[in-house]
Amino acid sequence: MNATVRMPAPTATEKPAAPRVLVVDDERSMRELLAIVLKREGYEVVLAENGRSAVAALERGPFDLLISDIKMPDMSGVDVLRAAKKLDPDILGIMITAFASTETAIEAMRLGACDYLSKPFDVDLLKMKVREKVENRQLRQENILLKRTLGATHAFSNIIGRSGSMLDVFKMVETVAKTNSTILITGESGTGKGLVAQAVHYHSLRRDKPMVSLNCGAMPETLLESELFGHMRGAFTGAEQNKKGLLEVAEKGTIFLDEIGEMSPVMQVKLLRVLQERRFRRVGGLEELQADIRVIAATNQDLTKAVAEGRFREDLFYRINVIPIALPPLRDRREDIPLLAEHFLAKFAGQMEKAVTAIARPAMELLIKHDWPGNIRELENVIERAVALEPTPSIQPESLPSVVRSSTPRPAASGGAPVVHELLPEEGLDLEARVQEIERGYLAQALERANGVQVKAAELLGMSFRSFRYYVKKYNLR
Repeated sequence: MNATVRMPAPTATEKPAAPRVLVVDDERSMRELLAIVLKREGYEVVLAENGRSAVAALERGPFDLLISDIKMPDMSGVDVLRAAKKLDPDILGIMITAFASTETAIEAMRLGACDYLSKPFDVDLLKMKVREKVENRQLRQENILLKRTLGATHAFSNIIGRSGSMLDVFKMVETVAKTNSTILITGESGTGKGLVAQAVHYHSLRRDKPMVSLNCGAMPETLLESELFGHMRGAFTGAEQNKKGLLEVAEKGTIFLDEIGEMSPVMQVKLLRVLQERRFRRVGGLEELQADIRVIAATNQDLTKAVAEGRFREDLFYRINVIPIALPPLRDRREDIPLLAEHFLAKFAGQMEKAVTAIARPAMELLIKHDWPGNIRELENVIERAVALEPTPSIQPESLPSVVRSSTPRPAASGGAPVVHELLPEEGLDLEARVQEIERGYLAQALERANGVQVKAAELLGMSFRSFRYYVKKYNLR
């Protein structure tokens, strides 16, 4: 993959094409008023005096937006919208009428009208609505183009991004996918490590074989060993028959070990042997089995720190860190937030069968400003909630959670220098005790924000549930 995935910027001599708007109204004064208002806003405006001339204009060329009076002598605005949708299913429509009725409003919205205004209307309101609709259409088209560019040659599924850091990830995936090298994917919770693992597998030479996933932090050591290696009948209480482990299921394919930093020391030794010798035994078995697999591991922990503290084996770290792929947090690639938000909007609006087709500019600005400690997973949940609550065709700020509406971005450190929150006292301090105090404070705040639900609190801090539970017990939090 190369930089052609990024949308090309216009050259100094090439101006981007102005959005095209078709205005349909049998009143000349209304047509002229709308033409003046919209041309001042930078739109290319085409006027039609009746429904038939509007349909003829639609057949001659594409438009981004249709603004139509509903009651006209030859064709209704709803009929014009219906014809427009046949020519371009993605065209947006704003219906205007002095004779509003529930039936026509429902029909227009059913056909895909994104808004409905009654005469007389506020010109500034109309300008705002037109701007929102056109910008959201452009975002959707850009998102579709990006996904099509990726999908046609790379099939990157739901990985969405146009930022430089994500393009680097795409390029790395394409480069290493065809190898059999072990990969370590790092990043905060919710950044999409599982999706990247899938992309690697489906671009690899093993794509016709199974890919299996195992969360190393979601089960106790004995069960994890059985899941990974399988077991023989009678190996332990409840083992009533032989069972294949995921290493056997994934033969000649890929195994994805998520949250590998949570693996116990004993399991680390056993996994190291698999990576070194490519052989293993079932629990309670004597036969050596072949392990022709590709291993992809992922963690939200700093494994170099874990190695230094003796919590993770150094030799295993070097075995899994052959090719590292680091995923950036969402706050470090804010230019991707509109694309992701539009993607989730389309997903949940379709699932809920709701005519929510856009995100209002003030709401989008709040989404871009928020720091997203839960990353893409948090953004997905926020958009799902907003679609469920929103009564209008566009998501408004009121439908966003209070934490998003009131958030302020964290300050960035300049030149890579650390952010210093307080001055070092003249007499010095106990650094370990101070760090623990800060750590305990963040844990308590996360618990409070999550209403005591530890799984949600762990996600807010980018931690696994197992680690979070350990620290809650350590600091005696409730």
